[in-house]
Amino acid sequence: MEPDLFTAAAEERLEKDPSAGPLAVRMRPRTLDEVVGQRHLLRPGSPLRRLVGESGGSPAGASSVILWGPPGIGKTTLAYVVSRATEKRFVELSAITAGVKEVRAVIEGARRAAGGYGKETVLFLDEIHRFSKAQQDSLLPAVENRWVTLIAATTENPYFSVISPLLSRSLLLTLEPLTDDDLRGLLRRALDEERGLGGAVTLPEDAEAHLLRVAGGDARRALTALEAAAGAALDKGEAEITLATVEETVDRAAVTYDRDGDQHYDVASALIKSIRGSDVDAALHYLARMIDAGEDPRFIARRLMISASEDIGLADPTALPLAVAAAQAVAMIGFPEAALTLSHATIALALAPKSNTATTAIGAALADVRAGLAGSVPPHLRDGHYKGAAALGHAQGYVYPHDVPGAIAAQQYAPDALHGKRYYEPTRYGAEARYADVVEKVRERLRGG
Repeated sequence: MEPDLFTAAAEERLEKDPSAGPLAVRMRPRTLDEVVGQRHLLRPGSPLRRLVGESGGSPAGASSVILWGPPGIGKTTLAYVVSRATEKRFVELSAITAGVKEVRAVIEGARRAAGGYGKETVLFLDEIHRFSKAQQDSLLPAVENRWVTLIAATTENPYFSVISPLLSRSLLLTLEPLTDDDLRGLLRRALDEERGLGGAVTLPEDAEAHLLRVAGGDARRALTALEAAAGAALDKGEAEITLATVEETVDRAAVTYDRDGDQHYDVASALIKSIRGSDVDAALHYLARMIDAGEDPRFIARRLMISASEDIGLADPTALPLAVAAAQAVAMIGFPEAALTLSHATIALALAPKSNTATTAIGAALADVRAGLAGSVPPHLRDGHYKGAAALGHAQGYVYPHDVPGAIAAQQYAPDALHGKRYYEPTRYGAEARYADVVEKVRERLRGG
């Protein structure tokens, strides 16, 4: 990046005395091979590899890229690694503080560097979603003409927050959330390496597990919490960071919750049963426990979608669309804002009228099928679109419902063995009361009444 006297002095001081900077800064990867997670973006020949000159002489130049993902999973880190590894001129801007004037100055500098010294420029633009349409438009000529190679980072869905012309001229790279294993490896490196804590303290499993929960998939948060806990332990003359020390330092109690064990299923079960029982406050409690423990928000959203059909069904036909919309929103925005969407859906489902008839109806039908109670499809319902079907009696006598008043034809649909069998027994709760009235009238019409 464009150095100034203050930045250069700070970097020089950090190199001479690694302890001078925060742990999260000291543990920043120096090469792409040290980056935690994101292996799908770091394969040989990937755009990021080409950006740092690992293209193996490929004539294809490096494309501009947009990095999309939640906070703390490595967007800025990737740009930092590129800045250290590339021989290109590197300039960093933040959309929070920069405007069109600053962008134009960078572009003009890039054109001069290219024309005067043959030097390519990489522009890292953080928080690009904060740029207005006009500000993003100002980047187009530079990206299209390859005056700069753009690396843009955003936490918001770029299909909504980045203008289409800029998106079409860039590669969209989606960063995946860091797993517990990713963060666990990072914490252990920070404990052991000289640029980190240099083995000054140890971290037992229970304290490590709590740090992972506190981090919520955010590497920066994990390292910040580790540094604070290590400092507290050393101040007390202890060589081990205990769970109690971690709790004191980060001011959050350790929630008993194992995302791979019984607690994972127990709390998820309690959430759904509280919704089923219409106890909105208990449901919110269990939702909060899952969120605080760092549960995958997509898992929670999937359980809510199931609940919408299993326990609410036609008593409130809007419940399933609401749960599906919540799941889509959660996938787009991630934590921490996804907590608001999950709360919205949980409250709505808990307070909705309840009916499990969709569950019992398909359960009864499946039980009959698995017991061998099936039978042949009635001849008049069979496919009659092929030659010879009529000779077999297929589709003969079928009454097209739209040709009769009310669009309900009195004819048999179920196999003989199941004729007259009832699976759907609607309740009188909520909107399903309407279906209860309709189904009896329909069944009567089907019988010819």
